[in-house]
Amino acid sequence: MSPGGGPPSGDEVTARNWQDPPFNRWAYWHVGEILPTYRVSRGGGPARALPRPTAGADLLAIRLTRADGSAGTVADVLAGTFTDAYAVLQDGELAAEWYGPQGAPDRPHALMSVSKSVVGCVAAVLADRGRLDPERQITDYVPELATSGYVGATVRHVLDMRSGVRFLEEYANPRSDVRRLDEWIGWRPDRSGSEPRGLYPFLTTLRAEAPHGARFLYRSAETDVLGWVCERAAGQPMTDLISALIWQPMGAEHDAGLLHDGLGVAVHDGGLCATARDVARFGQLLLDGGVVPDGTAGVRRVVPPRWLRQGWAVDSDVRAVFAASPAEAVFPGGWYRNQFWFRPGGYGDVLLGLGIHGQMLHVSRRTRTVCVKFSTWPRAQEPVYLQDTLRAFDAIGGVLGDRERPGGPERGASRSRLPGVVSGLSRHGDTAPPGRAWPQ
Repeated sequence: MSPGGGPPSGDEVTARNWQDPPFNRWAYWHVGEILPTYRVSRGGGPARALPRPTAGADLLAIRLTRADGSAGTVADVLAGTFTDAYAVLQDGELAAEWYGPQGAPDRPHALMSVSKSVVGCVAAVLADRGRLDPERQITDYVPELATSGYVGATVRHVLDMRSGVRFLEEYANPRSDVRRLDEWIGWRPDRSGSEPRGLYPFLTTLRAEAPHGARFLYRSAETDVLGWVCERAAGQPMTDLISALIWQPMGAEHDAGLLHDGLGVAVHDGGLCATARDVARFGQLLLDGGVVPDGTAGVRRVVPPRWLRQGWAVDSDVRAVFAASPAEAVFPGGWYRNQFWFRPGGYGDVLLGLGIHGQMLHVSRRTRTVCVKFSTWPRAQEPVYLQDTLRAFDAIGGVLGDRERPGGPERGASRSRLPGVVSGLSRHGDTAPPGRAWPQ
């Protein structure tokens, strides 16, 4: 078995080790065989077409400067960052895709915290339909949280991860809150083999440590509270909400999966599993301002365009709290809004959905590109892998969008610092680099 490679089958994978190397290389393609999962239906409508361009550039040969200052290519980055699959769209056309030995175009992969962005869009639709008010207090929808640190917080606070609740998101710390959450939902059960205690009971144990709204701090519990609020506001489970409000109307090709806590509650912060092409379709929906072609030369609105404009248009308050947070070291000049990350890229601002172990959705309005990468990094957070992937996707967008990098070819190279950490087929496609061994 090669370094970072997975077992030949799932016989060795359990709920305790499914996120650990080398087991995650198999597990992230087969999560529904390990943990309890709901089906998110794509419905019976037609899938959004992803036509292939008549001709295209050799994206893997694109040259770039890596985070350590060395010269490299897109192929080098993808091969060196435990890539499971990738897909690239440019103006809705499938410019490139590739799948590792465990993957396939029709096989869902764990999205981890990219799931948060989908839940954020569910909230957007509910707000647009008058079912959810972002300015109301969370306890108006979920009175069970009246004894928790979320009392007094609004829906807007959790949408932007600005509540004052204490939640330590340190994946390498076994005593952190995010690892305690894993135990309560059965994602990393303790050695006693006790049954899951449940996601929602866990959220009621959290306490406040700062005024609501005064800071930005990335915490998965915020999205879990948001998901609970959405379910109460709509009177429907998250599985049905994602299916009816996002997955079906955007033209997904395949059903998705949504992990739950063993007691029936969906894991809103990171439970979605989907194919690379469908994640790319979601990205294209965001790129197009929340609308999709309706098949009659018109468009159909899925996510309210105003919601997306609000995310892209950073204001001084949103920017200031981000600048004061640990995330500024990773995304200098960036911000967080409506369950999306935003960063200044080499060719303009970029919207990101990010998940631990290297899941990424990268949307560039200036270059009209959507890039998706599934990965199984050995550790939850790998700052160099993250920065190299961002540079690779920026470079791909620059070539496909026929753009010159503002300020010269190395703009941003010295600004992307690494000290901070944030988190969040047996057949190969036609863009696998000839003669290059992909990480297995």
